[in-house]
Parts: sequence; C-alpha cells; structure tokens
Amino acid sequence: MLSLKQTYYLLFLFGLFFFPFTSFDGLKFLGEYKNEAGAYFFLIGFALLLVDVFKGKPFYIPLNKTVFQVLLAFIAWLILSTLLNYQTVSENYFKHTTGFNRFIRQFISLSFSTIIFLLFFWNVLIEMNIKQVLFKIRRIFLFSLIFTFIYGFFEVSVTILGFSFLKPIYNLFDYFPFLEEDFDSQGRISSVAYEPPFLAIFLISIAGWMFSYMITEKKRSKYIPLFMVLILTYYSGSRTALVVILIQLIFFLNIFLSINMKRIIVLSTLVLTFSLLLLATLNKDNKAIKDITKKVESLDFVGNLTKSVSNQSRFGIQYSSLQVFKKNPIIGVGFGQQSFTGRHLYPSWAVKNNWEFKKIYQESNVRSFPPGYNLYTRLLAETGIIGIIIFLFLIFTTFKQTKILMKNDELEIKVLGIILFITFIGLYINWIQIDAFRLYVFWLSLCILMKFSNLSKKENNVTY
Repeated sequence: MLSLKQTYYLLFLFGLFFFPFTSFDGLKFLGEYKNEAGAYFFLIGFALLLVDVFKGKPFYIPLNKTVFQVLLAFIAWLILSTLLNYQTVSENYFKHTTGFNRFIRQFISLSFSTIIFLLFFWNVLIEMNIKQVLFKIRRIFLFSLIFTFIYGFFEVSVTILGFSFLKPIYNLFDYFPFLEEDFDSQGRISSVAYEPPFLAIFLISIAGWMFSYMITEKKRSKYIPLFMVLILTYYSGSRTALVVILIQLIFFLNIFLSINMKRIIVLSTLVLTFSLLLLATLNKDNKAIKDITKKVESLDFVGNLTKSVSNQSRFGIQYSSLQVFKKNPIIGVGFGQQSFTGRHLYPSWAVKNNWEFKKIYQESNVRSFPPGYNLYTRLLAETGIIGIIIFLFLIFTTFKQTKILMKNDELEIKVLGIILFITFIGLYINWIQIDAFRLYVFWLSLCILMKFSNLSKKENNVTY
C-alpha cells in the first residue's frame, strides 16, 4: 500500500501530465481553476501533504530564498495597495460585485498558485535530486505531449483534412478523463485543451523541456519532441504561440550551438525540416502556401485592429489599463480593481462595432469580468509603479539565478538552467497577452530554481 508521501508524489506527477487538459466541465466553486485538470491533483496532493505534516512530517517553506522573499513582498504590496485605496474600493460596484468581493476572489485565486501549489511543489521537490527533477519531470511532460499530439493528429485528420472515417476513433477519446470532444470550424485545433490559446500556454510552458532532448540524448529521436511542439503550434493557429515559440527556439538554438560541437547535425536537421516544409507546400492547389500566408498575415495585430474584434478588445482594454495607471501612478487602484475604473476609459475605436464590449464586458448582468489581456498593464493599473517594480525585480532575479545555473560545469545543472531560461522567456512574453497567474509551470520553475540556485559544482546531487 502506498504511503502518504508516495501518494501525493504520484498526484504531483499526474497533475503535471494533466496540465493541458482543460476541455471539461469542472466544479464551479473552484472559479478560474474549475476546468484545470492539473489543479485537482495538486489540491488533493496538498491536502494529503497537510495530513502527513499533521502526523509529524516537516513542512518546508523556502523563507531563505531570495525569489520567495521577493514574491512575498509582491503579495504584501497587493494587499497594502488595496488597503491604501480603501475608500474607492469600498465604493466600487459592477456586475453585481463589490470592490472588496472582487479583491477577495482575485486574492484567493492568486493564493492557489503562489501559496498552495508553490508550497506543494516545493515540499515534493525538496525530496528530489537534480537527475530526478530533470529526467522525471521532463518524461512526464513528454508523455503529456505525446498524448496531446496523438489527440491533435486525429483532430486535424477529422476536422481539417476531412477524413471522416477516423471520426469513430476520434470519438473514443471522450472516454478518457477530463476530455470532451469540441470541434472548431475555424481550421484550428485545441487538442486536449479547451481552446487554442490554452493549448498554446501548454506548448510554451514545455518547449524548453522538449528542446533539451537535443542536448542530453544521442539518438536521432531526440528531435521528435521539438517537431511535435512545432506541428501542434502550427495547427493551433495561435498567433501568440507562433511568435513566442519561435523566439524560444531561436534562443535555444543559439545556446545549443554554443555548447555543442556537432553543429553540422543541427544545421542539417534545420535544412531537412525546411525542405520538407517546402515540399509540403508544392501541391496542385497551393493550399498549404495560402494557409501559411494566412497565418503570417494574422500576426499583424495593428493591421487587423479594425478587422478583428479580438484585437479591438485586447488593445482597448490594455489602453484603458494604461489610462488608469496615468491617473493612479504610484499605488494603483488596488488588486482586482482595474475593471471598475477601466470600464469608463475604453477608447471609442475599441468599443465601436464590438459585440464583446456591448454584450459581455459592459453588460452588468453578465457576471464575468473582462480579462486584462496583459499582466504588465494590469499590474500598472492595480499596483502602480511600486507593484510593477517589485514584479520586474522578481523577473530580474529569476534570470540572474538561471544564468548562474547555465554556467555550471555539471551537464544536468546546465541543462536545467537552459530549460528554466527558455521557459521563463516564453512565459514572460506570454504575459503580454494574458493577465492570469495560474501558470503551473511558472511556479514549478520558481521552485526548481530556488532548490538548485545555491548549489556549488560539487553539491549538485545533494537532496535538501
């Protein structure tokens, strides 16, 4: 029979595997996390961890880690900035929600990631050494990617290529936990995720882990994870994923070529990949060429501003956040309060002929609040210059400590440093177009960074 420790360790691994599974109806009381399959495993795992602690197991908190100290300072400022705006927060009311009610909901949501999940990850990782962290976690992400890719293959075959004879097989996936079939008529796939943007977050989060196979493995199969990520990115149709993963790949290849003497293999692989893509476009109706051209044109956010409701909403809300910041530059308006003030500052070019504002964002009877679409502009509006400085210092600290790991002579530590570097780049860029803190791999990466940031060259296998 499994011990409590073994049980919540397995729940940790299952949570990582099910991280991209968001296409199901979950428990409404979990709010933002109701459709996040990974969250269920992490929450149950954390509960079992507390039971184990109650029975005498030590509960570890990384209070002596710089990253954690900066994070605590950031959380403290979120509370303080809201209290300093007590008068306006107490008067805020929109969508049948008060300012303080909105703050409490947002803070609980934040606490799931910054307290529950982070401390759960830390207490699991504390028992693992460098090789276990690198190879076990990477293997779990690989298994998750393989399943996502297989499901995506059938989704592409049925919904895009029109191979209807494969639909019975595709329908069988409905019997797998946390999966519900969802056809997209727009020529985009989401695989196990609810929508293409959620699939994009998964791919961005694991890209560094999958790219790292090119460093540690010798078989030709080491390139397969890279190609699976790129293929899913292409068919997801996510503009963000296309841009961010390309940037991640460029950074990774630059690092890889600097440490790997067999550059000809990499260059040959890239040439082969390019050739295959070129051949794929040479069909009689040039459908693939038109498709690629369409995807490239979709990256023109500004050019599509008046043509895309999504872009109008995105840029409009970001603009209103900056206007809120201009009016409250030092301490902001309080955590979770941007929507109350920003709804009066939407630009006319964003609201005009935009059904999202009319029927959702400005409709008081629709209880869901509009997304901020950009974490940085949201923090500027809600926490002011003080809050954004603390958050940017957190980002700076992660890069500084990651750089130290990348310079280590031990291969495992160096590779882990590269993975974290690529992951942080992707997630920080991704925050330009989302304002959610529930990025599990970010908090996992922080824990991994904190665990190994102080290792010397001779201590890389120490468990502490």
